Parts: sequence; structure tokens; C-alpha cells
Amino acid sequence: MKKQLINYETLLKVTKAISHSKDPEEVVLMTVESVKTALNVKGCSLFLFNRKNNELTLATSYGLSDEYINKGPVSALRSIAESLDEGPVAIYDVMDDPRIQYPNEARKEGIASLLSVPIVVGGNLIGAMRVYTSEPWEFTMDDVNFVQALAQVAGMAINMARYTKGLKSSIDVLKTMREVQTHRNTRRTPYEGVPISVP
Repeated sequence: MKKQLINYETLLKVTKAISHSKDPEEVVLMTVESVKTALNVKGCSLFLFNRKNNELTLATSYGLSDEYINKGPVSALRSIAESLDEGPVAIYDVMDDPRIQYPNEARKEGIASLLSVPIVVGGNLIGAMRVYTSEPWEFTMDDVNFVQALAQVAGMAINMARYTKGLKSSIDVLKTMREVQTHRNTRRTPYEGVPISVP
């Protein structure tokens, strides 16, 4: 019961903080840190899906070493691909599962189990959130639902932040165009103010 209460408190804290933030980097960092702390796991990471090369690009992580983070490109087709198409995937033993793209690096990092959930916004896959444990862990439905809920909230916040940044850029461009137009209209021509000759 206490664990469930902590999760609700975490969910409330994160959604409240996210609603005040317009910075996508701040949103994702706050989310992965909250998941790691609430579940008391080794680490958590959030990836964004890159459609051009079918890779998952790391947006941020918490609790993982730089060596593990920089292990190489994460393929959306090879690294737990089912979690992107079908929903959450929990792996009890990362050393004995062919869906793990970098098993040796995971062993060196001390990762025993892993949970991967997709981040889908408006029917579009935008990324994945992954939770890593140092002990073998059988993820419960409560764990999966909690991580999924935070991943979705983070996804919506990232999308909104992208729109806000895009809208701000568009407004800045329009302001610049307007200033140029105003400057043109107020500029004097070489013949302005010269009296017209009377025939």
C-alpha cells in the first residue's frame, strides 16, 4: 500500500512540475529521475524515436554510467522492438534474452532486469522509456502502469514543448518580417520632399 501511495505522490509531483515547464529537456530529466527514485531501481532512460534511421536517440538518463550510455546506437528494430509495436516488455534476465542489443555492456553495467514502455502521442510513436534494475526483478502490473503513465505524461509534455518552441520561432520570424516591412514604409526615397516643378 505504501509503494502505491508513493507512486501516486510521484505522479502528482511530476505532472504538476511538467505543467509549469516549457523546456523539454527539463521535463524528460524530471521524469526519469522520478521513476528511478519512486521504484528504487538502478536507473531510467528516455529515448526519442528517429524515423530517418530507425534509431532510438537518448534524450536523457538517470543512474547509468557514461560508458553504458555511450555504448553505441540503439536500433529500434533490434533493441526490444516489440515494446515499440505492441506495448510494454519486461525482461527478467537481460543476459538470457535475444532482444537485448548490448548484453555484454548491460552485464558490465550491472543490469539484471529491464522494462521498456513505448511513448505514443496522438497515435504516433515518439520514443520509449526504459527502467533498469541491478537485481532480478519481476515487474508487477502496478510497476508497468506507473512507468507507462509517466512515460505518456512526459510524451505529451515533450510534444507541447515542441509546439511551444515552434510557435515561438514562428512568432519571432513574423515579428522580424513586420519590422522589415515597417522600416521599408517609413524610409524616405531620394525624391521625397522635393517640390514638384510647375510647368
